[in-house]
Amino acid sequence: MKFSIRHNHVGYEPKAPKVFLLACDTPENPLKEMSPWFQVIDESGTVVADGQMSEKGSCKYTDEFLWQGDFSQVARLGKYKISVMDAKGNSLAESFDFEISDRIVVNQLAMTLKSFYFQRSGVELPADKAGKWARPAAHLDDHLEFHPSMNRTGTWNAHGGWYDAGDYGKYIVNGGVSLGTLLLAAELAADHATTHTEGGPFHGGSFRMNLLEEIRFELDFFLRMQDDDGGVFFKVSPIRWDGFVSPTQSDMNQKRQILGKSTTSTLNFAGVMAHAHRVFKQAYPAYAKTCLDAALRAYRWALENPEVTYPHNTEGSGGYGDEHFDDEFFWTRAMLFRELPQGASQAFEQQGLTREKLLQELESDMEKCLVQMGLSWRDTDNFGWIALALQDSDSAMQAKARGALVSAADAIVERCSADAYGLSLDKFVWGSNGEIANHGLTLLIANLWNPDPRYTEIARGMLDFIYGKNPVSRCFVTGAAHSSPKFPHHRICHSDGVEDPIPGLVVGGINADRQDLHRFPHYSGPQPGLSYTDERCSFASNETAINWNAPLVALLSLLA
Repeated sequence: MKFSIRHNHVGYEPKAPKVFLLACDTPENPLKEMSPWFQVIDESGTVVADGQMSEKGSCKYTDEFLWQGDFSQVARLGKYKISVMDAKGNSLAESFDFEISDRIVVNQLAMTLKSFYFQRSGVELPADKAGKWARPAAHLDDHLEFHPSMNRTGTWNAHGGWYDAGDYGKYIVNGGVSLGTLLLAAELAADHATTHTEGGPFHGGSFRMNLLEEIRFELDFFLRMQDDDGGVFFKVSPIRWDGFVSPTQSDMNQKRQILGKSTTSTLNFAGVMAHAHRVFKQAYPAYAKTCLDAALRAYRWALENPEVTYPHNTEGSGGYGDEHFDDEFFWTRAMLFRELPQGASQAFEQQGLTREKLLQELESDMEKCLVQMGLSWRDTDNFGWIALALQDSDSAMQAKARGALVSAADAIVERCSADAYGLSLDKFVWGSNGEIANHGLTLLIANLWNPDPRYTEIARGMLDFIYGKNPVSRCFVTGAAHSSPKFPHHRICHSDGVEDPIPGLVVGGINADRQDLHRFPHYSGPQPGLSYTDERCSFASNETAINWNAPLVALLSLLA
């Protein structure tokens, strides 16, 4: 029988809730006579808090029995550990060291945002900005041939953009949901100073400045992916899967190509570009106008080509298949509606768009596209709901959208209250950490107009899960804690000659489907909730992806 403490391995902010779990690897309570006791001990060995733990009960997806302890009253800055004993004073478990600091969230935000910089393609990452992870430019992608399935001659410039995940593909669909999430952070989060660490902030400036710089790098790639007719190419891909080689070696060894176009990629682009207009129009009006014009041209193409499927070519890249287009249309129309001036607009009129027409279509969209608990690259419905909730030109539509998102937030709260680890997941799926962060983001967005202490408390609890308070006792963010992944499924990390992985990368996390069993990973146990291993071969649990990092950035930014 083994006891383990589950807590945030990075630490807690002084005023934040500080709740931890004691887990025993049996579904039945082995301490029936009395619940265990805990002590919180500071660096000097002084006990600063103690108390009896309460029963949480058994966890069906881990076969554990759990107790909960709370030391939220401890607020003094410093380093601490937790010790748990039974009713007779026998030691059961001791935690890893952790901090109480008023920089926890801000420091993690700076590092996680910087991970997008390390995903940049086609440009040099110099040592003064990238630290020991510096690398030369590779994959310029400025003279790409079209995939043979497109029956198109010539070349295309698709320079720049972020590598999507642990591979060297670049995708509009997944880049779109990532950009859309980061644009929400840019619009909603407060600005603040960032910290100076190795591989840290780009220029040592503010969070917002660094965020906008990174967003614009990907937006510039998006603009290059728009064809002359307004449609948007789907992805840039090598002709076969790369091994665990560096970008430079990949560039030397194989050819890359461009694929597309599709309705989903074009509408992802349109929704993002309309949102970019809002975020950039004050500081960069000319650039914002370029984005809005591109969005309108893309929307027009999608109206004329409403069901063009994704390219079914996966020789060296992911498919991102999606045959459902209603949610992308909803996202785009809602974003365009926010940007439509009250008066006449030549740009909108040139595309045949009027306020009345958009309103009529949005009413239909809201019936077809139900609000979700979170966002994903396949289901972008919530971007539409959030856009309508934030606009203020139609009060009835705003109220309906806000009510829908509050209902989603309340459903998250209800699920979390019933779950042993405080999660709202039906199942641990590929990228469960991204799903958890997205649910937390929904809570904090609803909290903007419907303040509820449960929303922020549960959102912080989701962060605790990602940073260590989980069934495998691992921090799922590289470089954040002693238990962070050392061997993520990430080609750059395993080819750059640096022992430490790039910091700030969120790995997918617990995944009960275990699609990589043919690679023989060593999972933590047979139970669904133990489906994680820190091994390079485990693409199903230990790969990184920009669409998991983006909601963590947004969640951290709203809490900061």
